[in-house]
Amino acid sequence: MDVMTPEQRYRAMAHNRGRTRPERALASALWKRGLRYLTDEGYRARYGHHLPGHPDLVFVGHRVVVFVDGCFWHGCSECGSPPSQSGDFWRRKIEANVERDQQVTTRLESEGWTVVRVPEHSVRTKRRLQETADRLSGTMRHLRNHVQKDPD
Repeated sequence: MDVMTPEQRYRAMAHNRGRTRPERALASALWKRGLRYLTDEGYRARYGHHLPGHPDLVFVGHRVVVFVDGCFWHGCSECGSPPSQSGDFWRRKIEANVERDQQVTTRLESEGWTVVRVPEHSVRTKRRLQETADRLSGTMRHLRNHVQKDPD
C-alpha cells in the first residue's frame, strides 16, 4: 500500500529529474572505455537547445543518442508489468510512453541521429552492464570507421 496520497505521489514523480542509477552506471562504463558524450543538459548548454526526448547520452561526433529506458515506464515486454491496483491507469500511461518513444525516435532519425534504446534490465547486473557497454562501444567504433569525412 502506498503511504502517499495520489497528489503527493504525482508531485514526487513529476519533480524527479535526476539521472537514474542505470543511466549513471552505463555512462560510467562507456566513459571508462574512452567514449566521450554529453548529457542532454550538456548538449543544450553547448548548442543552445535540447534534443527531442532528452536523451540520456549524446555522442555528438557520431550523431548517436542513447536512452536508458526503465522497464516499468517503457513497457518492457520481458519484465515490465503494470501494478494490480489502478491497472487501467498504468496501462494507458505506459502505452502513451511507448507511443511517445516511437515519435521521438522517428523525429531524431529524421534529423540524422542514430537512436539506441537500452532497456534497464540490460544494465541491471554487472555482467549485463559490461556486455551492453561492450556492444555499444563496438557500435561506436563501427560508426567511427564508416563515417564519411567532409571533403572541406
